[in-house]
Amino acid sequence: MNQPDLGLKVNELRQQKGFTQEQLAEKCEVSPRTIQRIEGGEVDPRSYTLQCLSNSLEFDFLKENSENENLWLTALHLSSIFCILIIPLLLWSWKKNQSYKIDKQGRQVLNFQITMTLMLFVALLFLMIAPVALTFMDKASLSAIENSPTFIILSLCLPMPLILIGIFCTWQGVLNATRALSDKPVRYALSIPFVK
Repeated sequence: MNQPDLGLKVNELRQQKGFTQEQLAEKCEVSPRTIQRIEGGEVDPRSYTLQCLSNSLEFDFLKENSENENLWLTALHLSSIFCILIIPLLLWSWKKNQSYKIDKQGRQVLNFQITMTLMLFVALLFLMIAPVALTFMDKASLSAIENSPTFIILSLCLPMPLILIGIFCTWQGVLNATRALSDKPVRYALSIPFVK
């Protein structure tokens, strides 16, 4: 892992563990200024310091996965096309400790997937409520409505939310996979940050 990703990951893991920069420096037998410079992306740590950071933060910083990182990022983003939460969750869980980018972008994909799954449930609920509402109408009113053009149009529009969610997921997955490969910032529209 190279700077600035290395510094960002050290900072994130240090905060998750509840260490101050001074406490981490003490564990790694370096000065607090060294930790500040590593987290700020100013220096690349020596291999001994990197090993100490790996041990203290329980993260393998020495593993170089940059050649496969783009493949996993692409798979992660394209998995959002299927609107199945389990696929990106498995990919992210498996690879999150090997790459800062996979960890960060995986969280974005998961947040998007959770949001879209909730939207799918709402759309399915809407689809199930509409026919139930019709069963409560009397037969005379129902037969008058069934033959009207408005009823036919509404019947055709019922599955539209599902179709639109599918198109939106496909567009976001392809767009963000392309952005990740181009090393541009990844953004998922309409995503609620559940996983931080």
